[in-house]
Amino acid sequence: MSTLLSTQNLSFHNNHGLLLNDISLALIKGEKIGLIGYNGCGKSTLLKLLSHQLLPSSGVISVANQTVMAYIEQHLPTELQSMTLMNAVLHKLPEEYRLSEGWRAELLLSEMGFKLHEKDLLVSQLSGGQHTRLLLARALIIEPDLLLLDEPSNHLDLPTILWLETFLKQWRGSFILVSHDNTLLDNVTNCTWIIRDKSLSIFRLPCSQARVEQEEQDISAQHRYDAQQKEIDRIAQSAKQLAIWGHVYDNENLSRKAKQMEKHIVRLKDEQTEVTSGNQWVLQFSGTTLRADRLCELNQLAVIPAENTPVLYTVENQRIKSGDRVAIIGANGTGKSSLLKMIWSLSLVDISEQNAIKLHPRVELGYYDQKIAQLVDNDTLSDALKPFAPLTDEQRKMALISAGFAYTRHGQKVSTLSGGERARLLFVGLSLANYSLLMLDEPTNHIDMEGKKALAEQISQFPGGVLLVSHDRELIENSCNRFWYIHNGILIEHHDIEAIYQLITEEEIPEIQQENKLNNLQNISSVPLDSHDDEKLFKLIELEEKLEADLARKTNHQKPALQAQWKLEISQLKQALKLI
Repeated sequence: MSTLLSTQNLSFHNNHGLLLNDISLALIKGEKIGLIGYNGCGKSTLLKLLSHQLLPSSGVISVANQTVMAYIEQHLPTELQSMTLMNAVLHKLPEEYRLSEGWRAELLLSEMGFKLHEKDLLVSQLSGGQHTRLLLARALIIEPDLLLLDEPSNHLDLPTILWLETFLKQWRGSFILVSHDNTLLDNVTNCTWIIRDKSLSIFRLPCSQARVEQEEQDISAQHRYDAQQKEIDRIAQSAKQLAIWGHVYDNENLSRKAKQMEKHIVRLKDEQTEVTSGNQWVLQFSGTTLRADRLCELNQLAVIPAENTPVLYTVENQRIKSGDRVAIIGANGTGKSSLLKMIWSLSLVDISEQNAIKLHPRVELGYYDQKIAQLVDNDTLSDALKPFAPLTDEQRKMALISAGFAYTRHGQKVSTLSGGERARLLFVGLSLANYSLLMLDEPTNHIDMEGKKALAEQISQFPGGVLLVSHDRELIENSCNRFWYIHNGILIEHHDIEAIYQLITEEEIPEIQQENKLNNLQNISSVPLDSHDDEKLFKLIELEEKLEADLARKTNHQKPALQAQWKLEISQLKQALKLI
């Protein structure tokens, strides 16, 4: 097996000091790698080092001859905004090749789920999910051996995440995928790199198994550390006693022995097992159970994104009570966030006359806005916590320190925080209050895997009611017990999340068929066909793909009757085309 990429003793310093230290790795052809770690640990920096966008402070990066790398950014470059999709893809190639490679750009856009007429759309007209597909098309036009993907699933809706998952499963090359989506990583990777404490650990396992393995290593390391520390403490106590006796009795031998033991302690400390510093902040919500048949009731609520805009859908008759944890699922633009915003805005005014939204008179409503607009940019970190709970200055100070905000930063303006820090500050505010109904709109956009795990635990244990808008499958599955799915302007409740996944797979995911079609065409290219057979041929390919997709589902979600019908039609088409 050939090595595509390797590093030796790679280190990098940023403005705040050492970020990555002494990293050595080898990426083998065929590996599909998930790169994970806490926010700010250096994941994106490592990708930029490997793709030569940054220079290391020390160490060597080696790329095998003829290896082509493609780096896929988190955001589209600004210079593409005024281009058409076709030109944006071709812009990745040297100018002399752009005219002759137009057909490949069209094929790639089709493979990424774009219609033929959409090739002339301006990049500025695309949605977030379409941005990701365009970035992939731009990468694939240079025929890479290795893809470097920096959080491509951020801000994507669930249908597009499932589409991305299908694409990565079918990708035949290698890739390094930075993501906090545990489910995505489990389904598409066979190796995991974990950055922690400025170092890199490599596991030839998918994400969940790698994290379990690392946790077991941490436990073993802690046991070794504790045993070593116990021995160090024992020797230190003996050395201290010998030094006292040597001084009291003026005994040079005892004093010398004490100094020898102190030198031995220094050696033991140098050799002592290292344990991780971990993530010091722990998310924790406080909640209240209201003994009532409803915290919130929605009855014939017409959901609109803004005044004087069309109705997206109507919530017929839904109630949320304590213990309900409702996931609201659907594609971007279907009105999930709009529903939460309407409930929140009406909770701030007198809604006694409102029939569509009814809140319990004693309900305390908490809201995590995905744009984090509840935090005022000009407030200091300390002042930003005041609206959430009536706390003393000392209590707010300790809350910020426990969340990783050093005391020297408490006078800092909210506007100066990064996206991850703003999210953490809002979570701190929500954790200080005592809510009976909590609404969370895309709360995982800026938090890492450990934060997601803690969030899922807190939601599942929350004593009040929860409305959660999220595309994170692991969070939804581990924390919610009710599921609202918005599709084609209708909100329907499902009791099984798998049923929603199946609906999305069947109805909403643009299929990645082009490569399979090309492979099938190559397999039968030796068979002479009339022009009238083209329609039969593509019908045959379509039926085989449907059958394969249905057989890949869980047994209880398969459709045996349809499978039998498809098999019969496939047999008839093959006979007509003289393929059997």
